[in-house]
Amino acid sequence: MKSEQRQTQDNAAAERLRALGHPVRLAIVRALAEQNRCCCSDVCSLLPLAQSTVSQHLKVLKDAGLIICAREGVRSNYILNGAAFAAWRADLDVMFASLGRHPASRSLSDG
Repeated sequence: MKSEQRQTQDNAAAERLRALGHPVRLAIVRALAEQNRCCCSDVCSLLPLAQSTVSQHLKVLKDAGLIICAREGVRSNYILNGAAFAAWRADLDVMFASLGRHPASRSLSDG
């Protein structure tokens, strides 16, 4: 059971990393962190991209669980999913802690 749980966690972490693996999506995350919430047109005003392109990037972030869409009337606002980012950070902390215990990583950092 633990191996299935670990695989599920690894899949979720990989999905988050894939979603963040594009400079536009990193810029969107940064904008949301700075402004707390944005609608698609807010993001479009910050980036030199078409609305359809921004929408697609927002969808990837949403599908990965990194952002949440909050409807306010006809407007959709996007906010960061703090729990998803906390889980991602915890996954990375565990991985880096494991790497730090590996003999090869010590020789690389001594460089």
